[in-house]
Amino acid sequence: MAGMANAGAPTSTTSSSSSAWSGPRHSKQSWWGSAPAIKPGMRDRFPAGATPFACLEEHTGAFTTRCNNRKVCHLIANVVDLFGEPCPQLGSYLSVDYHCKDGLTLSVSTVAAVFDDVNVKVKWLLYPPEESLRCKLSTGDGHVIDLPTPERLESTKVHKYTYTGTFVVEVECTSKGIHITAQSVITIQEPITVFGFVRCYAGKQSFHATDCKALYGEPFQIQMVLKAGTNVTYRMQSDNMLLSHSFVVRGNVPENITVSPEIIQQHGLGCHRLTLYASNMVTSSEVSMDMQMCVLEKMTGLQASVLTEDEHCLDSKDVTVAVTLEQGTPVLLRFDVTGDYSSYSETNILNTGSDIFHIGPSIQGSVQVKIRAWNAFSSLEVEVDTFAFCGQESTLGSLHTESISIPNSYGPTFYFPTRPSNILPSDEPVDVRMLSIDKNPFAWHEGGNISGVTAALSLTTTTGTSIAVENLSENIKIMLPRPVGEQVNTSFLDLGNFSTTIIEVASADSTLVLKMVPSNDPLPFKILLGYMDFPTETNNVAMTEMPHDGATQEERYTWLLDPKDLKGNTGVHYLVVRPIVGPGIKSINATLSITPISAACRFWDKSKLDWSTNGCKVGVHSTHLVTECLCNHLTFFGSSFFVTPNLVDPSRTAELFATFAENPLVVCFVASLFGAYLFVVLWARRKDIKDTVKVKVTVLDDNDPMDEYRYLLSVSTGHRRGAATSSKVTITLMGSEGSSEPHHLTDSKKCVFERGAVDLFLLTTPFPLGDLQSIRLWHNNSGSHPSWYVGNVMLQDLQKEQKCHFLCNSWLAIDIGGCSLDQVFPVSTEVDLKRFSNLFFMKTSKDFSDGHLWYSVINRPPSSNFTCVQRVSCCFTLLLCTMLTSVMFYGIPTDPSEQTMDMGLFEFTWQQFMIGVQSSLIMFPVNILIVSIFRNTRPRETSCCKCKTEEPDAEQTFVSPSNTNNMSANVTLDNVIMDIKRIAQSLSKTMKSNIPCTESEFGPAQQVDINAVLSTVEHFITMNNKASDTAQPELEYSPTMHPGSTLEGIQKKSNKNQYLYRQLCHIHKQLSQLGPSDFPDPHSYSRALQQVHGMKVFLEDQLSTSGFNNPEEPNQRKLSPEDSTDGDGNRKKRGCCNGGLPWWFIFVGWALMIASSFVSGYFTMLYGLKFGKERSASWLVSMIVSFFQSILVIQPLKVIFLAIFFALVIKKVDEEDFQNVAFERNDKNLGDCKEPLTVRRDNSLYLPPAAADIEKMKRYKIMEQKAFALLKEILTYMGFMWMLLLVAYGEKDPNAFFLKRHIRDSFSQGTKDSMSPGDVFTWANTLLLKNLFGVYPGFITDGNSKLVGNARLRQLRVQKNSCQIAGYMQQFVPDCHAPYSWDLEDMGFYDPGWNHLVKENVSRSTFSPWTYQTETQLRAHPFWGKMVLYRGGGFVAEISPDSQNASRTLEYLFRNTWLDAYTRAIFVEFTVYNANVNLFCIVTLLLETTAVGAFQFYSELQSVRLYQSTGGLHIFVLAAEIIYLLFILYYMFLQAKLMKQQRCAYFRSMWNLLELSIILLSWSTLAIYINRTLLGNRDITYYQNHKDQFANFYETASADSLLQYMIAFLVLLSTFKLWHLLRLNAKINMLTAALQRSWSDVSGLLLVIVVMFVAYSISSNVIYGWKVSSYKTLTDALLTLISLQIGIFNYNEVLDNTPLLGGILFGSCILFMTFVVLNLLLSVILVAFHQEQIYHKPSDEEEIVDLMLKKICSLFGIPYENTNETTGPDLNKADESTINNSKNILNNSSIDVNVF
Repeated sequence: MAGMANAGAPTSTTSSSSSAWSGPRHSKQSWWGSAPAIKPGMRDRFPAGATPFACLEEHTGAFTTRCNNRKVCHLIANVVDLFGEPCPQLGSYLSVDYHCKDGLTLSVSTVAAVFDDVNVKVKWLLYPPEESLRCKLSTGDGHVIDLPTPERLESTKVHKYTYTGTFVVEVECTSKGIHITAQSVITIQEPITVFGFVRCYAGKQSFHATDCKALYGEPFQIQMVLKAGTNVTYRMQSDNMLLSHSFVVRGNVPENITVSPEIIQQHGLGCHRLTLYASNMVTSSEVSMDMQMCVLEKMTGLQASVLTEDEHCLDSKDVTVAVTLEQGTPVLLRFDVTGDYSSYSETNILNTGSDIFHIGPSIQGSVQVKIRAWNAFSSLEVEVDTFAFCGQESTLGSLHTESISIPNSYGPTFYFPTRPSNILPSDEPVDVRMLSIDKNPFAWHEGGNISGVTAALSLTTTTGTSIAVENLSENIKIMLPRPVGEQVNTSFLDLGNFSTTIIEVASADSTLVLKMVPSNDPLPFKILLGYMDFPTETNNVAMTEMPHDGATQEERYTWLLDPKDLKGNTGVHYLVVRPIVGPGIKSINATLSITPISAACRFWDKSKLDWSTNGCKVGVHSTHLVTECLCNHLTFFGSSFFVTPNLVDPSRTAELFATFAENPLVVCFVASLFGAYLFVVLWARRKDIKDTVKVKVTVLDDNDPMDEYRYLLSVSTGHRRGAATSSKVTITLMGSEGSSEPHHLTDSKKCVFERGAVDLFLLTTPFPLGDLQSIRLWHNNSGSHPSWYVGNVMLQDLQKEQKCHFLCNSWLAIDIGGCSLDQVFPVSTEVDLKRFSNLFFMKTSKDFSDGHLWYSVINRPPSSNFTCVQRVSCCFTLLLCTMLTSVMFYGIPTDPSEQTMDMGLFEFTWQQFMIGVQSSLIMFPVNILIVSIFRNTRPRETSCCKCKTEEPDAEQTFVSPSNTNNMSANVTLDNVIMDIKRIAQSLSKTMKSNIPCTESEFGPAQQVDINAVLSTVEHFITMNNKASDTAQPELEYSPTMHPGSTLEGIQKKSNKNQYLYRQLCHIHKQLSQLGPSDFPDPHSYSRALQQVHGMKVFLEDQLSTSGFNNPEEPNQRKLSPEDSTDGDGNRKKRGCCNGGLPWWFIFVGWALMIASSFVSGYFTMLYGLKFGKERSASWLVSMIVSFFQSILVIQPLKVIFLAIFFALVIKKVDEEDFQNVAFERNDKNLGDCKEPLTVRRDNSLYLPPAAADIEKMKRYKIMEQKAFALLKEILTYMGFMWMLLLVAYGEKDPNAFFLKRHIRDSFSQGTKDSMSPGDVFTWANTLLLKNLFGVYPGFITDGNSKLVGNARLRQLRVQKNSCQIAGYMQQFVPDCHAPYSWDLEDMGFYDPGWNHLVKENVSRSTFSPWTYQTETQLRAHPFWGKMVLYRGGGFVAEISPDSQNASRTLEYLFRNTWLDAYTRAIFVEFTVYNANVNLFCIVTLLLETTAVGAFQFYSELQSVRLYQSTGGLHIFVLAAEIIYLLFILYYMFLQAKLMKQQRCAYFRSMWNLLELSIILLSWSTLAIYINRTLLGNRDITYYQNHKDQFANFYETASADSLLQYMIAFLVLLSTFKLWHLLRLNAKINMLTAALQRSWSDVSGLLLVIVVMFVAYSISSNVIYGWKVSSYKTLTDALLTLISLQIGIFNYNEVLDNTPLLGGILFGSCILFMTFVVLNLLLSVILVAFHQEQIYHKPSDEEEIVDLMLKKICSLFGIPYENTNETTGPDLNKADESTINNSKNILNNSSIDVNVF
């Protein structure tokens, strides 16, 4: 037994662990034999809990028997100490506690480094069995090692781990009937290498680690990153003082250490040395880094003064300034000294609170000193008063004796030599300007291979003139920094043993700089360079002897090889070094280091647009940090009066076009412009042909041929939407001396009154109307679009050349504006014409339609000579010229020395201004010339000769009365009577008389006596002449009347008498043709002849007194404005042959246009080919953007501002000239001698619509609008619902259900409803691991779903003694564990086995399953279980990504009682991705208990699509989402409009609230969608960066679930809105009204139902909640009772428990609720429905529905029978029959005109 005890003693200080064994585990007391007696005092020596027994000799093997022969029995320690051998041979009574231990132990280090050798030691505590034993060693990282049969008791294996992590090492031995395992845990860490990045942060500033600044009294942070290392502990110390420390798991992740303000204050001001340490358990020595921290203060109290003996004059050559600073030192001081003619700056350091500085050189005149002080955290400025400086005028003796660089920046530096006398002026100051750019500003140029900093320096005089610095005798030294991070390869040669190295030359255009450092100086040697071979004295690329001449060692041992020396070779070069020694010396003891550097110095040659090296070379002081350039000139971007554009050589055309395949962009673009121009020209030509028809003046068909007074009518239709009309428009002119007949404005050859069109008509009257006062316009509201927006109307008296304007600007419509079809518009005064609104609108419309070149292409005035084809051609030429000027000056370098001119918000340079001027000089002259030629060239067909030949035809438009004999073959008495009545009507309009003058008053023609009508005409003629005669003397002798007024009155009277005389002649001829036989009474015929003859004689006398000798000859009136007369009667000749260019100038314009286009296109293509692809694309994009910006923004703004200027300042009314307009003659009656000459008028067309008919049309129009609005609403909502359903089903995959069901069934198959802790362990080891690690590695179950990251076990526990125990039960129950709650949750830190940590200050690993982690650390959220809401934190153990390690992890957890009595919930969390259906599934398996000892299994699976599919469906769904948002914006607009109209009443409508809810939910859904996308991207990024950790997608899945809920609720509300659309159905409308009628009664019954449901739910929950699952909670009880009402109920489970009580409870529920209350509710609704049937009023929408159906059926040609007789008037036939005869009368019911 002693040997066995020794064997079982601990053998290693490393970790060892026991594992599973098939037999029972023992830990109890053993009784052997009997105990007859115990020595006195011996019982007291036994340990507590031990029981004495007798150790019998024959039972000594019982220990091993009880341990199944493979365990070692260990005695309790204090027993062995007391009694020695536990079983002495003499036989004594002992009390022994024994514990069985595994016979196999596994020893391995707890921590090791990656790639280190790890010794795994296996030791047998007992001899192995004789039968065959097979052992396997699993290292935990996927490697399994077979152990041979042990010949000894120990076996050791060495293994290397290749990645970090925590691994379970296990040895497993099996034999027949024996199964022994042992486990141990090892942590593999990565050793720490070096610090990779360290920066300091203080006061919102960052600093490099070597120069850290801290602000006194504020915290100081250091951010560091290691190159490699895990489980790193950072420590920052100052001497031996620990400032701060931190622990991180990954060293390559940035970590911040904060030093508190108190520690900063303890160190005090000044610079202190800090040391930063990094260590872990596998790094032998700590990695450290020294830092410097300078503690500074913010500056206060800066003062300065000039020290001088004489206050008027300073005699010294420099300025002495005393500076004091209260706090904040050390600081930098910058002194800016400004004189009358020069300035000077100098920088110094102020280390103490005060100091005196001497500033030089001397400056003449008054001097002002400005001092700026700054440190890392603050800055101050102070100015010193102006003082005078004495002495002689100083001159600039050199460019600069010191370096020139940009202060406070790491940039280039310029060093100037002595100034040559012929470069700089001797008596003027020089302005030095320097430019430093980190990147190449000419990156578009592919040559040069420029990297690093680019610098420029320019010298200018005080006037801004640039000074050319070139061809210097001594070079300018320029130090250019090289790019940071360049790799430097230094070779060390031992000149005693070997002297050869290899150098790689990368570029043939660079200088090779060889920096050599010898061990001894001087060290003479010869160096040879060979290409691709070892060089010799005769075969080499270059050779030299060192050292060279120089002042320093660097100059002597630097060898420069320019591209010529290298002969253009690139690649491997061999460098051989041969020491030069004296005779007899074979070797030397010396070394040489060689560092090759490739450098080049280039400047930008703006004349060649290329990088050049002329005049520049690399200097010997070039290093890997900086390049020294020695140049004899300065490269600068000078400015002259004209800016030189980019140059292109036309002779290289073939060469440039040969690169078309590499850069086809500009050439293809220009070619496509030419092709597009041809297509647009074809369209423009067709448009010009159409416009020629619109220019002609329409001679109205209803003009009386006898009428000779002519008016030119110009009617302008507005530009508003729907301004054009299809109605028949009629006009009446009203003047001071009468009104005209109504005239129908129409043209059979063209469409009139189109949108934005100007229509011209010639209208005649029998005699002048006097001064025009107003016009009357109306239409008959016919056609498909009857509404008309009339703009301006101009009326020109062609005889007097007077124009009258009528500013109408009104709608003639029944549903828009004033809802009127008939309006009278008064003549506009000069004040009306010069009103701002009229002038602005006229000027804007004219400039856009004619002045603006681009917009006028679409909407040019048809009367303009500048055709659409010409405008398109001018636009094309202008575009190509703009492209040419743009490409000529694109990328021109700017001069850094050039000053910027500031004009408020605009800043520009002289170069930019000159580029604009030069571009304008190149582009605009030729384009303006082309446009001017096209505008001002006369058309060929309007020559003078042609005008004269066509002039007689114009007179043929009106037929004289002498020709009426041949045109009146068929004359009847009725026609004659109608002509006589027409004469009477025209006379009645000029006089106030009660004599019948209308057809309705005279009666029908068959019942009218011709003699009576002639008597009426005779009476009118007599009365008219008497009135004129009585008024004539007054006019003649009035002293205030002008003589011209008298003549004008006589002229008006003569014109009227002459017109009547010709009409009577025409009547007399008609009567002569008829004869007495055509009259009912022959006497009536003779009397009629006498009456007509008498009136003719009377009129002849009147005309003879007025000076008309031949009254039958008509006056030769003028037809057009060019035939007008002046006051003297002389004809004005204009328009035909005067003004404009000859017609053949059109060919000059076309020649210029073609030449300009081809030249511009050609050179643009050359520039594009020269620029290269990238620069061409950049230019093309900028040109297109600027072009559209100019066309769409800048030019329209110019037009608007010019219109405002003209309307406010100029105030000139532009009148259109119609002098060259042709007349469209209506020749349908000419030559037809059988038709009468008089015009027959249809009264239905020449009378305005009656008021009753207008009201009927309005009602019909409103019904039409409502019908179309309703149809639009239905179609829009159908589209909205379609898009919503597409979005809803596009966001949810139907495969998600099957995926979740498959995973849930896989992990819950065979799971019990209630599991013990042992069952939980069995489920985890079997079902969980089996499905978590499927057939294929990395996939779960059957291999279709990929495991994303690791799985995670999370446990929630409660604290010990977390509940109170009843007093009388405390002696029986030692501990109480409460159910889970947030207050009682355990959040402690433990050692394995839930033992409390001994040292609380030991760093704890965040991956320990015994350490509580918060929600933030776990990136988790609270979770609702079946019983309670669980917090997102807990004790976490991640499951390894392979089955074996996962099994060992579970074994380790449960062997160490990770699951115990305090566990309240266990979460198994993991995420999978199924690529087949493109879905992520977030799985949460929950085992929860309520402290009763049994776990309930619950699972929650959430699917989400994070990767959108790339197929067509995704694009379709994306388009649906965008369209849905547009629908929402549309409905928002409608609801906002409705809300503005209804105000507070809006919120009282249920449908409005429903619409508002849909809109708000839609925007909320969009916000959740965006949040879901952002969260998904965040989680995916985290997984990609941490693939070996648990990936938590729970928040993304929750957002996706919320998104689905929102979409589902949206679908519900949107579907419910369909009820509102079904209101058109009479039954649905009645049902809705019935529900509204019964709502007051129904609401009360619903309250009763709710009360009864709650009462019965509470009762059933109280009675059955503890034994029937359907009633376990109040919610379950309520759902069960609701199911009872629809017949779903389990009666057996109630009646089997309590038959009597259950019968009473649920019987009464059925009786009262089902039979009484619910039936009563139905009765109330039925009664209301019956009342609604009796008192229901039909809705107006029923007529609207009928009209809508009629329109739809007519559209598809389907006959539709309307049940209602209410129809609209037949408006389409309004031109054939009068509207007054419409028989379709609309019902006079109220219509809601609020249509939307």
